[in-house]
Amino acid sequence: MRSLFPVTDLTRTAPDPSGPPIAREWSLDELADAYAYPPDLRADGAGTPWLRANMVSTLDGAAQHDGRSQGISCAADMRIFGTLRGLADVVIAGAETVRLEGYRPARAREAFAARRAAAGQGPAPAVAVVTGSMDLDFSLPLFTEPLVPTLVVTGAGAPSGRIAAARKAGAEVVIAGEGGRVDPARVVRELADRGLTRQLTEGGPRLLGQFVAAGVLDELCLTVSPMLTAGDAQRIAGGPGVAVPERFFLTSLLEEAGFLFTRYRRTDR
Repeated sequence: MRSLFPVTDLTRTAPDPSGPPIAREWSLDELADAYAYPPDLRADGAGTPWLRANMVSTLDGAAQHDGRSQGISCAADMRIFGTLRGLADVVIAGAETVRLEGYRPARAREAFAARRAAAGQGPAPAVAVVTGSMDLDFSLPLFTEPLVPTLVVTGAGAPSGRIAAARKAGAEVVIAGEGGRVDPARVVRELADRGLTRQLTEGGPRLLGQFVAAGVLDELCLTVSPMLTAGDAQRIAGGPGVAVPERFFLTSLLEEAGFLFTRYRRTDR
């Protein structure tokens, strides 16, 4: 990454104070400070949860290209992606996204070790896979080789054989809904009840849409990619709409090479 800085910041360090400012690469510590969760989240992970989403979109609203987000991303976006994971207690993703993106267990990173220890967190975030059907391959490393046990979040009516297979693979099954349906608001509560209050969802669009419709999304970290794709790719959030659009406000704006890294939060949080 060549540089990453607030687009309104004109005080960047320059060798000659009278010369033009020079952009510099932010350290991971600086990124972690910029994207820190609210300080009122208790160090032991208890209390009110904070659900943050991290998504990328092209200029024409596509959240994916050829079914994946990698093609519309960049190195700086991935650096922020890693920072957001390094701060979270749990990474929440829908089963389809887990399959398409080839999810693996979150790894411990030395750059965030001291910060996580001070916050009372484990070495790496847990991954929580939201699925009503339990259509998952439990032989994958996400389930068999995680540093922190993977959580499978499903409804009370999920197939008992699939629940048993998940537990046999070492996953923790979390019931967050009735029948085959997963209740997005209950997902947030159930994870918080396990001490996982610093929550990060990476979608996909259908899951994010459910969180939005349920009114439980606190913050959106959206990368605006300077690309056009046309086609019929999904937006960052899908599914049923809300009766009245909810207003979020901009809390930070970073830029590099035409990519905008925005951060919005609900007006009532």
